[in-house]
Amino acid sequence: MRRKDLLSTLVVLASIWYALPVENAKPVEEARRGDQMIVDYFRTETAALADRCLANINTLEEWKARRTEYRRQLQEMLGLWPMPERTDLKPVITGQLEHEEFTVEKLHFQASPKLYVTANLYLPKKLEKPAPTILYLCGHSKQFKDGVSLGNKTAYQHHGAWFARNGYACLVLDTLQLGEIEGIHHGTHRYGMWWWNSRGYTPAGVEAWFGIRALDYLCTRAEVDTNRFGITGRSGGGSYSWTIAALDDRVKVVAPVAGITDLQNQVVDGCVEGHCDCMFFVNTYRWDFPQVAALIAPRPLLLGNSDKDKIFPLDGVVRLHGKVRRIYDLYGAKDKLGLLITEGPHEDTPELQLPVFRWFNRFLKGEEPLVEMAAKTFFKPEQLRVFDALPAAAMNTNIQASFVRSGKPLTSDVIRGMRDVLKQALKDISFAGWPSDGAPLDAKPAFSTQRDGLRLSAWDFNSQHDVRLRLYFLDRASATPTERISLTVLDDTDWQRWLGAVRAGFEAELASELAGEDKPAADSASFDELKRRLESGKTALAFFAPRGIALTAWTKDEKKRIQIRRRFMLLGQTLDGMRVWDIRSAVQTIRSVRAMERTQVELIAKGEMGVNALYAALFEPDVQRLELAQLPESHREGPDYLNVLKVLDVPQVLQIVGQRAEIRQNVESWNR
Repeated sequence: MRRKDLLSTLVVLASIWYALPVENAKPVEEARRGDQMIVDYFRTETAALADRCLANINTLEEWKARRTEYRRQLQEMLGLWPMPERTDLKPVITGQLEHEEFTVEKLHFQASPKLYVTANLYLPKKLEKPAPTILYLCGHSKQFKDGVSLGNKTAYQHHGAWFARNGYACLVLDTLQLGEIEGIHHGTHRYGMWWWNSRGYTPAGVEAWFGIRALDYLCTRAEVDTNRFGITGRSGGGSYSWTIAALDDRVKVVAPVAGITDLQNQVVDGCVEGHCDCMFFVNTYRWDFPQVAALIAPRPLLLGNSDKDKIFPLDGVVRLHGKVRRIYDLYGAKDKLGLLITEGPHEDTPELQLPVFRWFNRFLKGEEPLVEMAAKTFFKPEQLRVFDALPAAAMNTNIQASFVRSGKPLTSDVIRGMRDVLKQALKDISFAGWPSDGAPLDAKPAFSTQRDGLRLSAWDFNSQHDVRLRLYFLDRASATPTERISLTVLDDTDWQRWLGAVRAGFEAELASELAGEDKPAADSASFDELKRRLESGKTALAFFAPRGIALTAWTKDEKKRIQIRRRFMLLGQTLDGMRVWDIRSAVQTIRSVRAMERTQVELIAKGEMGVNALYAALFEPDVQRLELAQLPESHREGPDYLNVLKVLDVPQVLQIVGQRAEIRQNVESWNR
């Protein structure tokens, strides 16, 4: 292994593995097979997306031909396609603060009915004409007093004040979380709301919508020059600056600070673990982040970052700048793309602030005076609070339930007539992360042994690059042809039960499977049940565990497992969506190694794995029968596939598959 690759592997292992105490630490070569597998998998998938990002753009004409569709895709990935209705903002100014150089209006408006945005508008005094205007977007800063949220706008007031003291109007916007009416940014990160993926919801979409509607509000103000809008913010606010500017051409100048990096940093280097869900769109179309920044070209864009920022590392910012520069070069606009690097950590420092101020002076005012004034705080946070009492009917606290439209309920007749259309829609927006290159399964025998007239054998196969899985067969040792192969798809619990069962009969042959501290005891009763299922001689039993289970299990630390699942979304996948692919690959492997074209294949699974098996059957015509138990009623309960609820839900898939295959539900079977 090259030294660079070895170092990269160690970095990723450090970001994914549970940090064991030193006395219990294991060397890299003794790590779980699944830990190394997921490291390699994420590295390869990330590199593929990075390599293709903007790679097919060679001329300005090619970029312009694609730009409109790219913007639409970004809208969709933010939950903003089609764009929500621009309803009455119902703005209310609740108070005003005075300073000798500027005033501050405390206000709120409704981005959508009952979806409130709180903000402070800083206006210079003695305005003689409409002023250039900055939309300032806040990062994550918790501002509470006596248990009451004052809004993170109060922590960034020094930016609004500086702009107002220098001839700008500046609207400082609260965010969904940490605003005066608190919503949630941490659905998958903290609260197990994986259905956000299935719904296609991200709070980044709400923040983008807040910004777009804030521009709508500013357009109603006589003090504002609507032809000279700039946008900036840091950290989370830097991230929202990208998406709002990418979607709205009213923004003329952009200067995000410490708000974006590339997939290499997020997925491989583990920076995703330091970010909540508001930082990311649902990556349906499998973008790397330079593609967002490119949508701003050729408008003036300054990328600001410090050299020791651990959650937006400098190397990723530099890589991103290099890719975006290609698009600016095509426009002949090199002078409008800047890269600002200062010394320091992830903090709001004067060294980052002053060049941003100069950038707006240059491109919004056409001036470049020496910046001598530092940004200062003038008010106590509680003075900037908008509401004395919060509105009772605000939707902010549960906006995730309604922000993205879900698919309409489908009747049986509609489902029957649209089966192929629905399958294609799932391929396009739910399973776009499935492999498309038709890589060979490369199935090879792992072992085969016999005992008491039974044969246990195993085959290893490639489901995908870096994902090599094992398929087990248990059948009669005689050469009698079988009529059916019954494939049980194992979850973590079923794997332990199956392992205990076959240990009772074949312990010596299962050395690798039985390695580790958590091996189950031999289970003779379950093994006897397996033998009874083989008594007719017409059925062969197969057993299989998708990635992340059994031999490919990774860390058991729940916090790290959550971050592994979040990485999948950044790659335009979900863990369960890729497990559907694994099940499909297992069915294809059965056909490959058993060479029984007329033999029926059935799937047996339960719970969330049962839904995965159901979707595999939707795309694998060889599956003619399913036994399913304890299925979740909806993807609201799991498993999660990107955007699936925009297309259909579990009951509709049961109907579609049931048109072709026999489905038995909640029957007594070995793995219940």
